[in-house]
Amino acid sequence: MTASAPVAAALNDTRSGGLGDRPLRWLEGLLPTLAAIVLSLLLFGGFVALAGHSPLEVYAEMYRGAFGTWFSVQNSLLRAAPLMLTGLCAALPARLGLIVIGGEGALVMGGLAAASVAIPLQGAPSGVVLAAMMLAAMLAGALWIGAAGALKVLRGVNETISSLLLAYIGIALFNHLVEGPLRDPASLNKPSTLPIGEANALGNLPGLDVHWGLGFGLLACVACQLLMEHSVFGFAARMVGGNPRAARLSGLSVPRLVILTCALGGAAAGLAGMVEVAAIHGKANASLLAGYGYAGILVAFLAGHSALGILPVALLLGGINASGGLLQRSFGLPDAAVNVLQGILFVVLLASQTLQGRLRLRPLRPRS
Repeated sequence: MTASAPVAAALNDTRSGGLGDRPLRWLEGLLPTLAAIVLSLLLFGGFVALAGHSPLEVYAEMYRGAFGTWFSVQNSLLRAAPLMLTGLCAALPARLGLIVIGGEGALVMGGLAAASVAIPLQGAPSGVVLAAMMLAAMLAGALWIGAAGALKVLRGVNETISSLLLAYIGIALFNHLVEGPLRDPASLNKPSTLPIGEANALGNLPGLDVHWGLGFGLLACVACQLLMEHSVFGFAARMVGGNPRAARLSGLSVPRLVILTCALGGAAAGLAGMVEVAAIHGKANASLLAGYGYAGILVAFLAGHSALGILPVALLLGGINASGGLLQRSFGLPDAAVNVLQGILFVVLLASQTLQGRLRLRPLRPRS
């Protein structure tokens, strides 16, 4: 078989159904996700009912805490910003058929790298410090997730296991350095690095009480959408994800594409760590371990691994997180009750993947 034959077959599979069927194909792919969301809401409603509360009242209060006021909307946007970036960490490798779940490790290593770079640059112009923090964080995240991709293509190590183990290693290394060599002697009860300085803090977007991390998340999602859908690199990556053998026969360097794509995802998660340090905490400490890296996996799955789809999903989950405190005050539910909803949603979503490709709204066409 020539190199062009599998490539043509891959292209024919991609184009099957014609342009007129594209909305139906999109809807077929969306139905299992929508069904998973509805079922998750019903299951969480049962959990709330067992706690002695009306599910409808709880959902109404969650909406009020997430989007009911301008303050709550901005709070939801704040929580959505890191989810946009960690969602990319899982979504980009997934376009190549890889399941990477180590975004938490890339985030904490990015935050640690950002804080470590800012400390010796105290006194330099804030723009220089912030740029150095961004580059260091993205490089640290890229190396961390890129390593999982390299282990996959060079040694055949499963990327899901390796990325998760690398996350544990990153968290352990983070704790060791923050509580040891990089610890600020003044941080007694909560070990932290030295502060990066107020002059180097990441400011807010104009007219909003939301930091620039939201802007970074929006720009990163748009840039990744353009890269993966409207570039030669993105086409090659999709070919690797759809048919690795055809990609190899067509002359594509599959190892390079895998490592680069994993590195890009890791760079996004590392940038999320920098944002948390520069905009929220002002230093690196255990507060970085907020679970944004793991929540990014759910964001990516709900978005169908679409970079633009990550934006509304991150806002939705950010709103759910923002409503946790209001549920505690209004109903006496634990603040972590929203984590129960996220956990149910993730499990049901994984189960719904068995329906992908089986729900059809259009008749099958005979192959010619």
